[in-house]
Amino acid sequence: MIYLDYAASTPISDIALHAYTQSAKQFFANTESAHDAGTDATHLLENARRSIASLLNGDPNGIYFTSGGTEANVLAIQSMVKTFSQGHIITSSAEHSSVLNTFSQLEREGYYVTYLPYNESGQIPLESLIKAIRPDTILVSITFGNSEIGTLQPIKKIGKELAKRRILFHTDAVQAFGKVEIDVNELYLSAVSVSSHKLHGPKGVGACYISPSISWKQILPGTVHENGFRPGTVNVPGIFSFAAAAEDAINRLNAEQKKFTNLRAHLVNELAHPNIVIEGEQGLPHIIGIRIKGLEGQYVMLELNRKGIAVSTGSACSVGQHQPSKTLRAMGRTSDEARELVRISLGRDTTMQEIEKAVDGFKEILTRCSVTKI
Repeated sequence: MIYLDYAASTPISDIALHAYTQSAKQFFANTESAHDAGTDATHLLENARRSIASLLNGDPNGIYFTSGGTEANVLAIQSMVKTFSQGHIITSSAEHSSVLNTFSQLEREGYYVTYLPYNESGQIPLESLIKAIRPDTILVSITFGNSEIGTLQPIKKIGKELAKRRILFHTDAVQAFGKVEIDVNELYLSAVSVSSHKLHGPKGVGACYISPSISWKQILPGTVHENGFRPGTVNVPGIFSFAAAAEDAINRLNAEQKKFTNLRAHLVNELAHPNIVIEGEQGLPHIIGIRIKGLEGQYVMLELNRKGIAVSTGSACSVGQHQPSKTLRAMGRTSDEARELVRISLGRDTTMQEIEKAVDGFKEILTRCSVTKI
């Protein structure tokens, strides 16, 4: 199988796996236990906390480990918004389902929500966001890099404008962490969500960074773990493995960016055709959103799967729903066009030979479906 769905999940690396097995054997105690074994586990946990914080250029006191990116998004947004009894919050209509579902719940609870569309390139124009701000706006949540087409948002420009107005700013950086540099201070970020299994760490682990200067409200009263941020015994081996994977990803960042850019350029060049559309401005080079005009993405995905090539029709959290891509709909595409989306996402192990086979697969599908031949 040629795996081109790394934006959905990645295989755990040898470095991360070694970190997990060794820590699981030696530091298995509960971090809340008062004995020496518990203290040792706590020390390992705090080392991982400092590691993740340093990769974001943040304060370790602002790192809260979670079960993944989804929980990090939900808890970050809710814990900050709930410090206000009411108010206005802003997001985009193309966010991850965990963000959109959280905003929908907050809307039912009486908060006012504005959902911003994208422009044709897949970005939120800064002027549109500024225009949407109201006197009672308390928080904005905008994804760092889109999970379906890879477009990067103007995070620094947005952050600077929000900082002037003392508005909280959260970003879902699950797809971007480990792929681009993220400095929470330079980008004026109040909170960031990241995940482990997108960068060759174990599944079921993530983190949320909330600046220690920001107030947040405990969602479940009486919670003691992670300074009251979330309940449940802390997954020390998973967290330590996540930190190892993240450090490794950052060390490889420049080399992998160059590799992904070259592979992407070759793929896009080989697929140049009037009936093939590459969606969005290049942002995260490892994510490419592709449409074949007149063919549903679900059909293309299944045909490629028959050829031993694994791709996706969009975000892995919603592909089973057979809905039009919310990203393309936010960009103004029709429902039919939005159903045509196929996502190819590159990874550490992707080779040029695999890209060539994927290109051949697309060409065969076009030919067999009697669309104009390449």
